[in-house]
Amino acid sequence: MSGAQVYDEPITDRRMAVLDPDRASVGELVGELGRDLSLLVHQEIALARMELKEEAGKAGKGAGMLGGAGYAGHLLVLFGSLAGVFGLAHVIGLAWAALVVAGFWALVAGVLFLGGRRKLHTVHPKPEQTVETLKEDAQWARHPRS
Repeated sequence: MSGAQVYDEPITDRRMAVLDPDRASVGELVGELGRDLSLLVHQEIALARMELKEEAGKAGKGAGMLGGAGYAGHLLVLFGSLAGVFGLAHVIGLAWAALVVAGFWALVAGVLFLGGRRKLHTVHPKPEQTVETLKEDAQWARHPRS
């Protein structure tokens, strides 16, 4: 753990002696309880901070790998399209082959556009159920006994 404090020392009073529960007053015991609780909270926060930092590092590496995979997929589509153009150029002219591949990608883009637009038309930005329950809550608050 870099930069974080480790709390593993026993709780002591002002004289740096560990409190004896049999001879300690109620005030001392309550004070020790408060210090123990504070120590526990600090330790838990330090542990959570360390775990979150570790998980954030893993997530960053995973996101970077996904970005790299997306870029590699883009290059695959690009060079696959070029290979398709040159392959078709043996059957038809180079310009016609490029138009056929471009037409294929135009068809794919059109299908994706129409599907995405259809999905977006089904989205309701207003949370209907939440609005309804808020109206019920407001009505209840005005007339709590009805």
